[in-house]
Amino acid sequence: MLSGTPSSDFCAGWPAHALVAGVDEAGRGPLAGPVVAAAVVLCKPRPAGIDDSKKLTAERRAVADERIRRRCAYGIGVVEVEDIDRLNIFGATMLAMTLAMHRLCEALGLDCTEALVDGNLTPHGRVSDWRWSARPIVGGDALEPAISAASIVAKEHRDRIMREYHLAHPQYNWVSNKGYGTPDHLAALRAHGPCPLHRKSFAPVAQADLFAA
Repeated sequence: MLSGTPSSDFCAGWPAHALVAGVDEAGRGPLAGPVVAAAVVLCKPRPAGIDDSKKLTAERRAVADERIRRRCAYGIGVVEVEDIDRLNIFGATMLAMTLAMHRLCEALGLDCTEALVDGNLTPHGRVSDWRWSARPIVGGDALEPAISAASIVAKEHRDRIMREYHLAHPQYNWVSNKGYGTPDHLAALRAHGPCPLHRKSFAPVAQADLFAA
């Protein structure tokens, strides 16, 4: 969906064999909204403040996101609710990672040679458009700085989307819960039923839909 275009001096410091990207996602678990993936090639020296997005405060994560997007090459892939329900969340996540890698390579004007992917599975052999060597790393968002950077960019981008969606559907309090199945979100589902931005293939949403009907 989005990509950051590096400056010429960024590209000059990277021989083609060194273009290794970090890839991570945000939004596998929520009941509403898209799943978002980011792919990042870090600049040298890498921006300060990079860590697993879950370990950062909202303020520190926002600062790190701005630094990464300003100085590094990145791509973002967004898969919306309709495709999550069509593919299932795993397939949608693999697709989002693939889209993010394509956007990253477009920003670089070069092809990455490897992707370090958070988790134990990668899109390799699962999405037809995935063309890169891929190495899964369990807990990679805490171990590999490029994956940490991708986790920050994906999380911040998805949070911005959910804040925008909140304006149209304030009854679900997405500005706070970001679509996750928190007690207030579940209570709103029971009271109002699901909206088109809810994932109908997720059990709590399907149950609320039946109750509303």
